[in-house]
Amino acid sequence: MKTVSLSGSSRENVGKKGAAELRKQERIPAVLYGGQQQVHFSISENEAKKLVFTPNVYLIDLEVNGKKVKAIVQETQIHPVTDRILHIDFFEVNETNPFKVKLPVKLEGFARGVRNGGRLRQNFRRLQVMGLVNDMPEDVTIDITSLRIGHKKRVSDLSISGLKFLDPANAVVVGVQTARAAVEDEEEDEEGAEGAEGTEGTEATAEGAAASPAEEGSKE
Repeated sequence: MKTVSLSGSSRENVGKKGAAELRKQERIPAVLYGGQQQVHFSISENEAKKLVFTPNVYLIDLEVNGKKVKAIVQETQIHPVTDRILHIDFFEVNETNPFKVKLPVKLEGFARGVRNGGRLRQNFRRLQVMGLVNDMPEDVTIDITSLRIGHKKRVSDLSISGLKFLDPANAVVVGVQTARAAVEDEEEDEEGAEGAEGTEGTEATAEGAAASPAEEGSKE
């Protein structure tokens, strides 16, 4: 996972009034879970935006009043109208305890079915996994090059060493749907074979036509 550094300041007033006052100062109230005790602190709003408004998932080197831990963003509260960050929950991680996180899905390649006119449909932008911090990748990479029209990649088709996928095994992550202008791969192969046979027939006819004058001359 990509790593970023973040510093926070502890806070004593954890009520709504204290949180509102922090936001006026362009700071975001936050809580760290997963350790021996909960830690209430605040971080810069600009730094919070870098963690929240991104497709990436970061391993965070978090420092609060001189104490350093590794953490991930577990949950974020966003204002429904202004899209302003209201609160962030962090979760402390270590090398021995597995944790859950939603990783972004990255597609690689150009699907065969799309080349034949099909339409690519991606149902999951993130997948929930569980594993140790040292086994956690930046994303879930899926090679879609071989996907034909009507073919799909399900959660059960995915495998990353050290990770367990937590979404339903039969859930479709990505697939290629048919479209009006789509050409089935099998039909395309048959047309190619028929074209080859037609070429052979044309060559045979040409050879016969070339031989005809010679045959007529011998008869005379």
